[in-house]
Order: sequence, then structure tokens, then C-alpha cells
Amino acid sequence: MTIHRFSPQRYFNTIGPHAPALHILDGDTVIAATIDAHGHDALEAQVGSDPNPMTGPFFVEGAARGDTLAVTIDAIEMTRRQGWTRQGLARNVVDPDAVASLPPRDKILWDIDRNGQRVSLRAAPARLQAWSVPLQPMIGCLGVAPEGGQFISTATSGPYGGNMDYRGIRAGTTLYFPVQEPGALFFLGDVHAVQGDGEIAGTGVETSAEVQFSVRVVKGKAQIWPRGEDADDIFTIGNARPLDQALQHATTEMLRWLATDYGLDATAAGHVMAMAVRYDVANVFNPAYSVACRIAKSALPG
Repeated sequence: MTIHRFSPQRYFNTIGPHAPALHILDGDTVIAATIDAHGHDALEAQVGSDPNPMTGPFFVEGAARGDTLAVTIDAIEMTRRQGWTRQGLARNVVDPDAVASLPPRDKILWDIDRNGQRVSLRAAPARLQAWSVPLQPMIGCLGVAPEGGQFISTATSGPYGGNMDYRGIRAGTTLYFPVQEPGALFFLGDVHAVQGDGEIAGTGVETSAEVQFSVRVVKGKAQIWPRGEDADDIFTIGNARPLDQALQHATTEMLRWLATDYGLDATAAGHVMAMAVRYDVANVFNPAYSVACRIAKSALPG
């Protein structure tokens, strides 16, 4: 096991079979710098461009098509004292007759207090002068090169991962991605200091960060959609539009997981899921929406 410290020289706005930025081994750990969704680094210099410039790709030796790449997020550290959002809610998340009353989509700055672990509006409206929220870093965009040699915009998502904007992707979470290209070619970026479910403003608090992650190759274990787990739950993520199709992908992937890893047939899995599943609406802003299907580990048999 080796720990690599990686400072990107180039960032990517597509996830695909780009030339590897770094070769790593199964079991290695990487500490990598990321920049914000508009391409600003820790010093607020613009070193990348829209949308969601990614760090990577990381070539994991031994990962081949038909395998699974496990990526554990060990830590997410803020590298700036400020981030930004867009003012107001996205137009597509409210009733059509409410759109006219929404405020302009101005860029708004937030202060990030790393010691106090809080995030607060820099120029807050009068009723929010003393208001702040807990610092809860999460990764908005990450994944592996998709099948067929495709290069897909970091604005969207699919079976390979991508711009899922799921606030459950945080320190302590392990993600599982289906490997389609030699070395998997893992990318990450678009870190948010905090974000609510759905990314309903079209942003989280966008900022730069340093992410520590570890990789593991699971040989011969195939899957279709991203999976994950944390200390309490397992989850699957479906990415599609409309929202019900994303939910269907996530639900079907959970059925597969319960069959392959827990030995449950469709009848048994149906009983467990019907009583224990919780759905998180991860993102309803991007070209593909994202839904997570979660089950508490305590509800799983055996």
C-alpha cells in the first residue's frame, strides 16, 4: 500500500478514456486536490473551466472490464474559506406559476469556517443575519470511464457514476463502480461544503478541496449501477430522467445486490425492500436525475 499526493496539471470536463494522470495499485491511497465547479483552485485562480472540471483519471492496476472498483472516501478537507451558490431555487423544482416570484440567479458567496465547522451566507438577508448550517463536505461528481470508449460530459451521470450530486457521498462512504475500461480510470471533483437533498438550487456550496481516497479492485464481480455503503446503510444509485426511471434503476440494482451478496430470491428481497427501503432524491437539476435506494444494515438478514 502506497500513499500518493497528487497535484493535477490538467482537469477534464468529460469522463472517459483520457490518458491516465497517475497509475496506482490495488490498495493504494491518494490525496488529491480538486477545484470548484467553475474551475477555481484553493487560491481562487481559474485553472479549469465549466462544467465540473475533474481531477484524474487514476489508472488502477489490475482493474479490468467485468470487475468492480471500490473507492473509499477517507477524508474531505476544505482548502478555501469561501464557496458560492446560485441564489434562489432552480426553476424546475417549483410549480410553473411560482417561477415568476423566484429571485434572480445571482452568484452568492458563503463563508466556510473550518474550525467552527459551520457555513454561513456572507451577505445574508435581514432575517438570516445570524443563520448558518453545519459544514458537511460531500463529493458531487465522481466515477469511472463509461463503456464503449465514450467521453461523457461531467454535467450529467449514468451507470459509470458522474455528476450525481448525492450528499451521501462523504467521508466514511465506500462507492462501488462497474469497470468498463482497463484500469477503471477513476475521476473525482465538484466538492460541496454542504448541500441539501436534490441540489434544488442547482448548486451546493461550491468550493475547492483536498480528498483522500483508497481503492480496491473486486475481481470478477460485475454490477450495472453505482453502489455504496457507509457505517449504517447500503445503497444503490440510479441516474436517468424522468425521476421514476432513476428510481427504477436504483431499485433493480438493489434487487441484484440482495441476490448476489445476501442470497435472497426475488420474493425474499421484495419483502425486505418493501419494509426497509428508504429513497433519497439525490439530484433533480442535472440532465440525468439521481435517486439513491438505501437499506439499513441492521435490516439485512445474516
